[in-house]
Amino acid sequence: MIDTWLDPLRTAFGGFAWPWAWAAFPLPWLVAWLLPARRGGAAALKVPYGKRLEAIAGAGTGSPRHLRALALPWLAWFLLCAAAARPQQLGAPVAPPQSARDLMLAVDLSGSMSEPDMELGGNVVDRLTAAKAVLADFLERRAGDRVGLLVFGQRAYALAPLTLDRDSVREQLRDSVVGLAGRETAIGDAIGLAVKRLRAQPEGQRVLILLTDGVNTAGALDPLKAAELAKQEGVRVHTIAFGGAGEDASFFGLPLPMPGGGEEIDETTLRRIAQTTGGRFFRARDTDQLAGIYAELDRIEPVQKEGEMVRPRIERYWWPLSAALLVALLAFARPGRRRG
Repeated sequence: MIDTWLDPLRTAFGGFAWPWAWAAFPLPWLVAWLLPARRGGAAALKVPYGKRLEAIAGAGTGSPRHLRALALPWLAWFLLCAAAARPQQLGAPVAPPQSARDLMLAVDLSGSMSEPDMELGGNVVDRLTAAKAVLADFLERRAGDRVGLLVFGQRAYALAPLTLDRDSVREQLRDSVVGLAGRETAIGDAIGLAVKRLRAQPEGQRVLILLTDGVNTAGALDPLKAAELAKQEGVRVHTIAFGGAGEDASFFGLPLPMPGGGEEIDETTLRRIAQTTGGRFFRARDTDQLAGIYAELDRIEPVQKEGEMVRPRIERYWWPLSAALLVALLAFARPGRRRG
C-alpha cells in the first residue's frame, strides 16, 4: 500500500545526481563540537545568582530563544546541501531514434557521368545531376542513420565520414563534379575504401550503396576481390548500374553506337558483387527507375526506429538554492539579531 502511494512521487522526482553531497550537512555541528568554545573577557561583576539571571533572560544555549535563533541558519545550510546534491526531476517520456545503419554512399564521377541522357523536371540533364537529385531525396529519409560519402573515378576519395549530419553529406554531394576523382572508373578501389571506413563500425549494420555507369578501368583492386573483402568484413554492397537505354542512332543509314548503351556498363560484375556480399543489384535507365530503386533500398535497409522509452532528467538545483538565499536574507533581517 505504501509503495502504491509513493509511486507518483518516484515518477515525478528523479532523485539526486550527487547524493554524497549530503555528507556535508553535519559539518557545522562537528566543527562546533570539536573546536574549543570561544571565551570572552572576565565578567565585570560576579553574583551568586548569575545562572538564574541567565535562565530568566533566556541566554542559555538550550533555551527556546537560542534554538529559534539557530533555526534559520540551519535551514539555509540544509537547502544549500540540497542544492549541492543536484536534485533532478523526471521529464515526459520520449523515444529517441536509434541509428539503424552505418551507410556509405559511393558515387561514380568518371567522365561518362557527364552524358546528358537523363530527364529531370522536364529538362534533359547529365547523369550526375540526375543522380544528385535522387540521392538528396534519399538522404532526407535516412533520419537516424549514420551516412558517409565517397566518390570515385580513377581513384577513390572519402568526402564525408560516417555522420548523423546528413546536411553536410548533401553539401559534399552537391559540390561534386565530373572528373573530380579522374576520368576513369575504379570500382574495386571504391569498394575497398568503403570497407576500410566501415570496418571500425559495429558489425551487422554495415552497408555500401555503389552507383556507377561504367566498367572498372582503373585502380589497384579488382572489383570481385574487393567484393570478397567486403564479405569477410560483413559489409553488404548494393550495386546500381545507372545509364540511358543506349538505343543506336544512324547517320545516312549507318548505325552509330550511342554513349550509355547497355554494353558500356559491366552489369555482370556488378551483379556478382551484390550476390557475393548479400546485397542486391539494380538497373536504372532513368530518374524514375533510380528513385524507385532508392525507395526499395528504404524498404530493405530499415531507417529510423524508435528506441526504448526514456525520461530525461531535468536539473532543479536552483529551487533549493533560491530558497537558501531567501532564508539567509530573512536571518539577517530578523528583529533582535545580535550585532557587533
